[in-house]
Amino acid sequence: MNRRDRSDLATAQPLAGASIVVTRPSGTATSMQRRVRKLGGLFVGLPGIALARAQDVVAARRALRAAQAAAVVVFTSPAAVRFAFTLLPTLRFHRATIVAAPGPGSVRALRRHDVLNAVYPPQRRDSEGLLALPALRRVRGQRVALIGAPGGRDLIARELHRRGARVDLVAVYARTLPRLDARHRSALELAPTPLVSLISSADALTNLHTLLPESLFARLIGNDCVVSSARIAAAARQLGCVRVHIAASADPADLLASARTVVALHRL
Repeated sequence: MNRRDRSDLATAQPLAGASIVVTRPSGTATSMQRRVRKLGGLFVGLPGIALARAQDVVAARRALRAAQAAAVVVFTSPAAVRFAFTLLPTLRFHRATIVAAPGPGSVRALRRHDVLNAVYPPQRRDSEGLLALPALRRVRGQRVALIGAPGGRDLIARELHRRGARVDLVAVYARTLPRLDARHRSALELAPTPLVSLISSADALTNLHTLLPESLFARLIGNDCVVSSARIAAAARQLGCVRVHIAASADPADLLASARTVVALHRL
């Protein structure tokens, strides 16, 4: 293959020849899988987190019904949207209710349930970006429903409390350790290089460090890691990742844009 042919291939399939490790939970990576394959890459599914519906269904439904009366409702992720409407398909909000989410993926999920007025940060798509939204800056005395999973950074709830809001935490799902089997381990072991891992959760990387054999985790962190924030980059470096690249956000398009840049550098 001459230089021009290689250039044409790189333009049409910018991830051709590369293995893209996706650490999102099983059941949430289907869209990413399609995108990776469309761009010519080899998709390697390696879930770092598993998601499960809230154990106390009655309490979760009661909290969701109460959330309908909140002045501001924050969905923390697309998973929060999915589990909320699975638990309470009749969930609806008043037109005056401000509905916010961290990124376009969550907003698209809300639109599928006819929530058409949701807002998200135009640039920084994380907790800090959410907290910078005008609708979340002036919340003193207002009731805010925060719909998601318990645990995590807890930054949004703490900051909203500091701003004077009355925050209701609505747990609709939980994050748990994933089950990795021989199929997952073999896929990582045999994946050709360049190997690029997409990581949008520090907990996912910590779980993989716990669950994977030492040699396989060393292979993961010994290659390129694309992360969704400076905070996750710091956590990745602490676990031994050397070649860390920070994407614009956790949005699949931004993660894959960084992966394309990494693969292009390997072709130089």
